[in-house]
Amino acid sequence: MSGRQKTTSSDSSTSKWYEEWFDRDEYEIVYQHRDEDEARRVIDLIEKATHVSPGDRVVDVGCGRGRHAVELAGRGYRVTGLDLSERSIEAAKARASEQQVTVDFRVGDMREPVCEGCFDGAVNLFTAFGYFESEAEHQRAVSAIADSLVDGGWFFQDFLNPDYVRANLVPSDTERREGVEIEQYRALEDGRIRKEIILRRNGREHRFSESVQLLELEDFRRLYKRARLEIRSVFGDYDGGELTGTSPRMILLSRKTAPRP
Repeated sequence: MSGRQKTTSSDSSTSKWYEEWFDRDEYEIVYQHRDEDEARRVIDLIEKATHVSPGDRVVDVGCGRGRHAVELAGRGYRVTGLDLSERSIEAAKARASEQQVTVDFRVGDMREPVCEGCFDGAVNLFTAFGYFESEAEHQRAVSAIADSLVDGGWFFQDFLNPDYVRANLVPSDTERREGVEIEQYRALEDGRIRKEIILRRNGREHRFSESVQLLELEDFRRLYKRARLEIRSVFGDYDGGELTGTSPRMILLSRKTAPRP
């Protein structure tokens, strides 16, 4: 499950889970194992599938701590990174500085357009989507991304493969990391993947939750159509393999169509 937009602790029941979790110290402990090689593979596939050119303007929506945005910038693209989490954006800026690349990182909500028609391409990677409770809110996000694209611009979205999740969901696991015991419980409820995370350290326990809508391909087709996005390719992994029931990912490449006269 992605770490790109904010889980609530048990002390903040009025907040949406994505408004706080990614700014917490505990998030860093749970998700510190992110794979840089995986990020490079994703960008390799984007370049191959979209034929993006150096100098093109690309926005990474739900950019998190900047793994993909920094990799894109290092390959010569003009990159903007957007995320709701202030802490994630600060970490992303530090990453870009360390790699000596320029990225315009901004704190913002994916449901609001960054601009009107100013990007050649957009990416939304590693399941940085599906957080909202209604289709209307998911539609707002997709439409905002589409609005930021030029006509003919491309959108590359990397999400869970629902069939794979249903067949391979691990109900629970426990591990220790940096002196912290981490228990995770997962379940499919009401069309969503719900995760409960319990961290125990120094005799204290902290609980957090995540919840992602298990969107199907047809759901995306419906969201895209309303936003004038036409799906051109569907992949099942970061090597560009075909989407099947056993594919780990559901990756969509779409193009923004011109408005009807």
